[in-house]
Amino acid sequence: MKLLRVNDHDMAYLDIGAGKPLLCVHGSLNDFRAWMAVLKPLSAGRRLIVPSLRHYFPEHWDGRGGRFTMAQHVDDVIAFIEGLGTGPVDLIGHSRGGHLAFRLALRRPDLVDRLVLAEPGGQLDDSLLPEGAGDGPPAAGSRAHVAAASEKIAAGDLDGGLRAFIDGINGPGSWDALPAADRQMREDNAYTLIAQVNEGRLPFARAEAEALSVPTLFVGGADTPGMLPVVLKALAAHVKGARTVTIPQAGHSMFRQQPAAFAKAVLAFLED
Repeated sequence: MKLLRVNDHDMAYLDIGAGKPLLCVHGSLNDFRAWMAVLKPLSAGRRLIVPSLRHYFPEHWDGRGGRFTMAQHVDDVIAFIEGLGTGPVDLIGHSRGGHLAFRLALRRPDLVDRLVLAEPGGQLDDSLLPEGAGDGPPAAGSRAHVAAASEKIAAGDLDGGLRAFIDGINGPGSWDALPAADRQMREDNAYTLIAQVNEGRLPFARAEAEALSVPTLFVGGADTPGMLPVVLKALAAHVKGARTVTIPQAGHSMFRQQPAAFAKAVLAFLED
């Protein structure tokens, strides 16, 4: 593990291999350990750089104070890329990290050669929301969904809060079915969910999708329920020249569930 000082914060990261830099940004309740299943294939012939965002493990944070916002994390990753001194990178973002990567590529396309968005998390504004898609219970990853889970965590019910969040993303029983290492990673990052409620994440807009100028691949899991596939489809329809690939027999954690298929699809796009 290495550390790079950015914006008065020591960002921890893994740095593996050599060649064209490829940067992977994790999602909610995750950290650099999230990418373990694909470290080997993604670092073959490349320099793979995998950071943990501010306040995620290995930092031990209680969810109080600090600077936990989407804007801060975007600023941090911009400063991180600049601090590496590698020039433009290929950028992969998953879930919340996909939202971050989308914002970063919009703001600083000079830092990104190719962009991979693996089920980017967030809500759609009225310019992108399909009719009827906003009906029903709170969408996975929405402020209401995060708030319901974080309230349990803040009250001391760590297991109940994490179950509410993970089951809301992947379907009932998903938390109990997670391997022990994946459960531990979520527990290590549980208190970030309290701050995520008020992180200031803006909804995706059609004008933003149309303005994205970086070659982009959207990756989805064939079995992902809820709004995440709707968000992916809506964005992909308006990003010029975007490609989409669906990983079979996988849900939202597609790169952990089907690492070989995920790496093959991503590398084919990056090397095209």
